[in-house]
Amino acid sequence: MMVGEFVAVAIVAYLLGAIPFGLIVGKLMGRVDITKYGSGKTGVTNVLRTTGTKAGILVAVLDLAKAIGAVMLAKVIVGDSVLLVAGFPLQWQVAQIVAALMTMVGHNWSVFIKFRGGRGVATYFGGWLAIHPATALFGGGILLLTAFLTRYMSLGSILGVLGIWCLLVPLTIVYHFPPIYLVYALAAAVLIIYQHRDNIIRLQAGTELKLGDKNQKLDL
Repeated sequence: MMVGEFVAVAIVAYLLGAIPFGLIVGKLMGRVDITKYGSGKTGVTNVLRTTGTKAGILVAVLDLAKAIGAVMLAKVIVGDSVLLVAGFPLQWQVAQIVAALMTMVGHNWSVFIKFRGGRGVATYFGGWLAIHPATALFGGGILLLTAFLTRYMSLGSILGVLGIWCLLVPLTIVYHFPPIYLVYALAAAVLIIYQHRDNIIRLQAGTELKLGDKNQKLDL
């Protein structure tokens, strides 16, 4: 039954996204609980500042991989089937978007660590690597260039996801990309910006940590 297949996609993607690689790698490579340092998040930037470059790169690869895997599995699970909802056909492209978004949700609010997690940036780009690699490279280029020039990873992340949304607008209108991809870009951008709301406040105040700065242990 098609409804069951889409539910399966959502559950599998959430559980894959919920694997807290940042916490696992932090404990294995740095013998620290990264949720007790810096932002308390399990994402790449907090691992990088707390545990070091090698651990940060490993977490980035693993967080990208879990999103790529979830999106690829979605297409396998749904296949060429079509689910009609109020007259609108839901195909494998929609299943991919469901998987990509649910991976982000799982990463940000992991059932394995009391619904804590990261900000969803690496999983977002992992989703695009599986859906349309050129889009991921475009947004990733903006992220890395901004982070290199300003040394603010948070600013790079925000501009990178906004850049992808801006790219998807003409691709959808002119080149007839599936509109659901534009919906994904917008929904994910809103989610990521929301997850960076504390960073935005610190950027405005001039107190945001830069790349190379070390985290302090949280006073819990």
